[in-house]
Amino acid sequence: MVGTMVADGWLPEARKNAKWLIGLGIVQVIFGLLAIGCPLVTGIVVSVFVGAMLLVSGIGRIIQAFKANSWGVGMLALLIGALTVIAGVVMLFRPVVGLATLTLVLAFYFLFEGISTLVVAWRMRPAQGWGWVFFNGLVSLLLGILIWRQWPVSGAWAIGTIVGIHILFNGWSMIMIGALARRRGDAPAA
Repeated sequence: MVGTMVADGWLPEARKNAKWLIGLGIVQVIFGLLAIGCPLVTGIVVSVFVGAMLLVSGIGRIIQAFKANSWGVGMLALLIGALTVIAGVVMLFRPVVGLATLTLVLAFYFLFEGISTLVVAWRMRPAQGWGWVFFNGLVSLLLGILIWRQWPVSGAWAIGTIVGIHILFNGWSMIMIGALARRRGDAPAA
């Protein structure tokens, strides 16, 4: 019953905003396709954005260090803040270097994610659905190996392609939710 209430609770709001959902979904699909079509540009934009976030975070750490009133904690916060600022500045002014670093981190993430998911799937055997979990782990592992083996060249496509796919699917889901809300809105209430 709670699941039904949660599932049905979105419908009135989505019905009111169905045109916006569909319109924004179409815009996201277009941007997703552009990101997939230009993965290097998308990757550089992501690298610059992450660099800006690191810079702001590092400045915040440095401010925290001066307010710590403790030599040990303050110095550690100052050191971490300085390193974060340096990383942010490098990513802002050398986004291709930042992109290569992000790509390497992504490769290791997929490698570890794949291995851990394969272990979970193996332990789930013979429960129903374990094959899908195993398949998911295998795809993650293979993607990690692919990105790692092609590094640093994979920086030209990996981040941008994955971000583009995410934007594309997010837009597609918004279109589907808007279309469903519109269809349900046209149907007579039961």
